[in-house]
Amino acid sequence: MYDWLVAAVLGIVQALTEFLPISSSAHVRIVGEFMLPGQDPGAFFTAIIQIGTEAAVVVYFWRDIVSIISKWCKALVGKHDRKDPEVRLGWLIIVGSIPIVILGLLFQDAIEGALRSLWLTATMLIVFGLIIGLADWVGKKERTLDDMSWAQGIIYGLAQALALIPGVSRSGGTIMAGRFMGFDRPSAARYSFLLAIPAVLGSGFYSVFQTLGSTDMVIGWGPTILATIIAFGLGLLVIHWFLGYVKTKSFAIFVWYRVALGIVLYILLGTGVLAAT
Repeated sequence: MYDWLVAAVLGIVQALTEFLPISSSAHVRIVGEFMLPGQDPGAFFTAIIQIGTEAAVVVYFWRDIVSIISKWCKALVGKHDRKDPEVRLGWLIIVGSIPIVILGLLFQDAIEGALRSLWLTATMLIVFGLIIGLADWVGKKERTLDDMSWAQGIIYGLAQALALIPGVSRSGGTIMAGRFMGFDRPSAARYSFLLAIPAVLGSGFYSVFQTLGSTDMVIGWGPTILATIIAFGLGLLVIHWFLGYVKTKSFAIFVWYRVALGIVLYILLGTGVLAAT
């Protein structure tokens, strides 16, 4: 029964942190270490429960997604204006998804091993927290997604790929890039969510395929499915709250939280309360 409790808690943690620029993988890793001393819930477990939060994105942005896909497909066969902003957005999401796919496959062993060190996680929380704060401060807040160029789409994609390192944050990396490039907060957040769909769902289902029939999972399939369902339901609420929040508020609270968490994590690791690997 304890595995079910751990999974439920980690599902809640995943939902509360996936869409905020504070790194869900870092939080799942840290909380998992507390609840399973000496054991890492695993990169596979993290990738699978992210299917839940990403399914929440699909549901929340369903109309946008259907419109983008429909217009993109029609434009592909010459039945819709190829200059339509949504057609362009569809291409930009495809192009922006390429870096994380390539880097994820090339560095899969490191992602599942060395990069999950909590020392590195603590460092990334602090360093990228400060960078996100700087980006939010200097961002001109003038551009919307209709203004995005191909080069900016690739930069977004490279920023998303940084999230392969726990502690960086997928939404944090892409929002950081968007703010540096002058996109307003709602546009940066919206594109961050849309861009994540192919990468996260692809990674999640790839992990499902890899772990079918495996007996090496730290947390079993039943509890993992429970965590995924919880992440989906609660994730819908978090998306709604966050998109409303960024319309009028800065990312300062998340920056200070990341720095504080990173410092606390350093202390816990240095005193032996937590194991780094």
